[in-house]
Amino acid sequence: MSETTSPRAAPPSGGRARPSAARLRLQALSATAASVPITLFGLVLVTFLIGRVVPIDPVLAIVGDRAPQDVVEQTRLALGLDQPLYVQFWRYLGQIASGDLGRSVMTSNPVTQDIIRFFPATFELATVAIIIAVAIGVPLGVWAATRQGSWIDQGVRLFCLAGHSLPVFVLGLLSLLLFYATLDIAPGPGRQGIYFEGMVEERTGILTLDALLAGDWAAFQDALWHLAQPAGVLAFFSLAYIARMTRAFMLAELKSEYVTTARAKGLSRTRIVWGHAFRNTAVPLVTVLAMTYAGLLEGAVLTETIFAWPGLGQYLTVSLLNADMNAVLGATLVVGLIYVVLNLMADLLYRLLDPRVK
Repeated sequence: MSETTSPRAAPPSGGRARPSAARLRLQALSATAASVPITLFGLVLVTFLIGRVVPIDPVLAIVGDRAPQDVVEQTRLALGLDQPLYVQFWRYLGQIASGDLGRSVMTSNPVTQDIIRFFPATFELATVAIIIAVAIGVPLGVWAATRQGSWIDQGVRLFCLAGHSLPVFVLGLLSLLLFYATLDIAPGPGRQGIYFEGMVEERTGILTLDALLAGDWAAFQDALWHLAQPAGVLAFFSLAYIARMTRAFMLAELKSEYVTTARAKGLSRTRIVWGHAFRNTAVPLVTVLAMTYAGLLEGAVLTETIFAWPGLGQYLTVSLLNADMNAVLGATLVVGLIYVVLNLMADLLYRLLDPRVK
């Protein structure tokens, strides 16, 4: 008599076993990674079309308005602008793939070299601004949400409204007028004082970090003091949005059933707010912070122009005024790439922080 073996568990109806969580996560990550080349291709295409739509002749920007007609035609042939549009695009795509963004008419340097030179200043400014904005905006939003309807909540909402209503160039001009021109407690525009120019060896391009690496505390203090005003203006503009979104997310979480259950169990207010509600708020807040940081990294064009900050924003503005289309398109492409990368990072963090996202 043969032994009877225990039957195996039958798969769910439909004939197929349900895929595991790890497999679902891998599929989602693969789909996200596959969308990146498509997005980058679209970004390059839009950038190329912008360069052909704007009413600026790149040939005249190079040779000048008074150049002979034969020189203009020879330059046009050398640049391949006599070719059909699709041929120009594939040529442009090949240059982008090799890291060649063309040569700047304004500086006579490769655009890639100029961007590497100017971007660290923007990175320094945006990073300090987002740190200040997160450190103040997130607690402010949580504080307002836990006191909904009170005078504190109304004050925070008014503060956020002012931060959104005032244009950033107005904030910059008011800051210079008050702290520099009137009170004389802040340095003028620029990244450092005249006395300290060229005294710190440039290693990373981030002036405060280079001063620390060189051990020059006077130069570090001067660089930090010059950084305070533009970073403060950008931080105020950003923290208003961060505080408003944090408040909205927290209000939704504090009305959830699990918060009511936690209160019924007698948990402390601090544990409910920060240990439960804020942990769930942090998931959508990641996207808000990533996009805010991307907006700061795009150059903060007006702020850099007002404070004479030698970053990517000022480079883009001056290039546009000088009809330097290679520099404009190259900087625009870098800005778009920053948005794509930070959006991808936010999506990955979203999936890591919330295991429910498949």
